[in-house]
Order: sequence, then structure tokens, then C-alpha cells
Amino acid sequence: MAKKKISTDQPKPRWFIDLDWFQQNNRSISALAQDYLCAKCRKQLRAEEKELTEAEFLSTIKDCCSNAPEFITGQSPILESIFRFFLANGNQPLTLEELGNQLSEQRGGDTSRTSEEILFRLLESDQYYGLRPVSD
Repeated sequence: MAKKKISTDQPKPRWFIDLDWFQQNNRSISALAQDYLCAKCRKQLRAEEKELTEAEFLSTIKDCCSNAPEFITGQSPILESIFRFFLANGNQPLTLEELGNQLSEQRGGDTSRTSEEILFRLLESDQYYGLRPVSD
């Protein structure tokens, strides 16, 4: 089996959560994102008895829930950590190098599972979180 190599002579792709992917695959990012709400936001949501829009879920997670120290930990599966990281950064596209550096810091210096090669393999095969390269 041939090993895929990340080309260094082309612009590096930037990755993000492709919200359109969820719709195209009959999935709901809101249903998935609901699992990442902090206790305070869950309680508030139940008290208000209202449905948050996709944008409201993402904004709430970015502005509040992602600030909890346990939002991203070294014990979380790496792909889940990537998804959480994009939720926390407002879904700003990043290169594998940027993602790896920032994710390693968030996961307490975990450099072994945040290398560009490992991130590329994980992101390329993702079929759950809608992680895709930005198409220019």
C-alpha cells in the first residue's frame, strides 16, 4: 500500500467543519453539538425550553462551553478533540501545522498524536464530524 505524502510545494490545505456536509448527509450538527454544551448552558436551555439554531449552538459553545478546562483534554479521542477545537475557535480554517500546534497545547503537550501526518490521516478519513478541507 502506497503511503500518501503531504506535498510541500503546493499551498497547504486549511481544514474546518463543513456545515454543508451535515445537510448533504442528512445529519444534524445541532444534535451533535448539543453533547458539547456545558452544564450551565444545558440547564439554561432546559429552563428556557427553546430550540437553539445551528448558529446559536456554535456561538454558545465558542463563547461559553469551550472555556471549561475539560472541554479538550489529553484523554479525549483525537478526532473528537479536533472537532471540539474547531467549535472553540469559531470554525476558523487552519492548516494541519496550525491545528497540530494549537491542539497539542490544548491537550497538554500531546505532540505524538497531533503530528501533521496523523492529523491528515484522521481528517481525510472522517465520516462523522464533517471535517473537510476548505475548497478554494
